[in-house]
Amino acid sequence: MSDSSHCSYCQEDLGGKRFIRNEGRPVCIRCHTKFCANSCTQCHRPIPVESKELSHKGRYWHEECFRCAKCYKPLAKEPFSTKDDRIMCGKCCSREDAPRCHGCYKPILAGKESVEYKGNSWHDECFTCCSCKRPIGSQSFLSKETDTYCSPCYDRKFAKHCVSCKKAIISGGVNYQDQPWHGHCFVCSSCSKPLAGTSFTNHQDQVFCVACYKSSVAKKCSGCQNPITGFGKGVNVVNYEGNSWHEYCFNCKRCSLSLANKRFVANGKDILCSDCGNK
Repeated sequence: MSDSSHCSYCQEDLGGKRFIRNEGRPVCIRCHTKFCANSCTQCHRPIPVESKELSHKGRYWHEECFRCAKCYKPLAKEPFSTKDDRIMCGKCCSREDAPRCHGCYKPILAGKESVEYKGNSWHDECFTCCSCKRPIGSQSFLSKETDTYCSPCYDRKFAKHCVSCKKAIISGGVNYQDQPWHGHCFVCSSCSKPLAGTSFTNHQDQVFCVACYKSSVAKKCSGCQNPITGFGKGVNVVNYEGNSWHEYCFNCKRCSLSLANKRFVANGKDILCSDCGNK
């Protein structure tokens, strides 16, 4: 644009020179940059006529200053978004809106595998056992206060261990004499029959089912020759000179009088009441 007019600021003769009209008035290039040009939102310097100017919602940038506020990627020819008056590329804007990983505090981008637990989110690889540090993934896990454990580590650290096999008791189990057992480990010392929920007895620190105790361990009654188990009717036992009787079998050999809690007389292997013993 050439004219014989003068610059409305410095009054320089603009004849044969390039100038800009600002609000209808001629302005030389130098004065336009100094007084009229828009200031760059990024660097705050004026945007001269010879520079390419970019604008968005009443703000202006040099082309080289129009960059993502997070990664500084040039956006003059790229799609962009705005967030809190900041210009950002699509990727950074997605990161800004994404939930933060409770482990590494970095954003969890859409489409990336993640874990949600108790209102918090983790990258799949950040949701790890606090003991072995391995990702839990789709495995079962347990928590203790604020810590999360994979099942094997939790069992090693907190679960009771069976007295018999020494392995962790995950669920159920049996307590006997203040010691924990797996139900399938608490068995008869003779026939290995499971004893949980059944009658059993202890002999010399070994447990036996009723049948095995009767056949293998229990003393035989000197009266009826049946085992003295201590169960049921035969709870009370009479012992005399190395022999044992059910209380109900401890009777006079001749008259069958019950001698429990009474005076008696021994006649060889026979037990007699006082009257029969004196005859």
